[in-house]
Amino acid sequence: MNKKVLIIAGIISIMLIAGIVLAVQGRRGGSDAGQREEALSAQVLVNQAKDLQARGDLSGAKAVYQKLVNDFSNSGEVMNWQQRIEAINIRLLFSPALTTKSVLYEIKSGDTLSKIAHKYKTTADLIRKSNNLSGDVIVPGRKIKVWNAPFAILVDKSLNILILKSDEEIIKTYVVATGKDNSTPVGTFKITSKLVNPTWFKAGAVVPAGSPGNILGTRWMGLDKPSYGIHGTTDPQSLGKQATQGCVRMANSEVEELYAIVPLGTEVVIVD
Repeated sequence: MNKKVLIIAGIISIMLIAGIVLAVQGRRGGSDAGQREEALSAQVLVNQAKDLQARGDLSGAKAVYQKLVNDFSNSGEVMNWQQRIEAINIRLLFSPALTTKSVLYEIKSGDTLSKIAHKYKTTADLIRKSNNLSGDVIVPGRKIKVWNAPFAILVDKSLNILILKSDEEIIKTYVVATGKDNSTPVGTFKITSKLVNPTWFKAGAVVPAGSPGNILGTRWMGLDKPSYGIHGTTDPQSLGKQATQGCVRMANSEVEELYAIVPLGTEVVIVD
């Protein structure tokens, strides 16, 4: 396991577990007056972020929530602020608003969504969603937003979470199920196949898409390790647990979101 992956996994663990403990210690250790002053300062920023978001300035709101996370790391609200950052990230991804990780592309004669997606190593789904396109028809001369920063996925088996990243920035954290008895393989993989409403070929049976018995749910993203992948589920109660035969299982709505974002070739790192 390389040092970089271990550092990332450690940061995530600190955010999701140790942050809550630090918040409790911080409240006990400081004076009541200091705590009140800190709470008031934080509330001013929260109100500012909400106002920016209400006015449609998502990037500005995100910056303020990030300041809250950085400056008030002992607060019990840190995870709430981080979740708001991630919700804004997804809204920015799926909106025409340009960011530092996207470009404004002018459609040329002969272009298709697939061709543009391949050029920028993104997905046609993401281009459609980012530009409010209802289909695949595009018009030369129109300018569209195209995401051009690489995505990567980190799965932490000990926490049963999947982290979507872009240029090392955490875009969103998802709760997942991983393999029983630690059966999900550890290592660095690539997404090599993507299927909508996959058929499940289990031992001795073929379970069609949409069947209550099809544990794959609505999406499949296969890895370059045969028989392993990231998929949806018909058993959402299993999320957050080690419950699968080795695959990474997600809620259907969330795997559909992830499927639209990540292209073939996306790196998937799985750690214990």
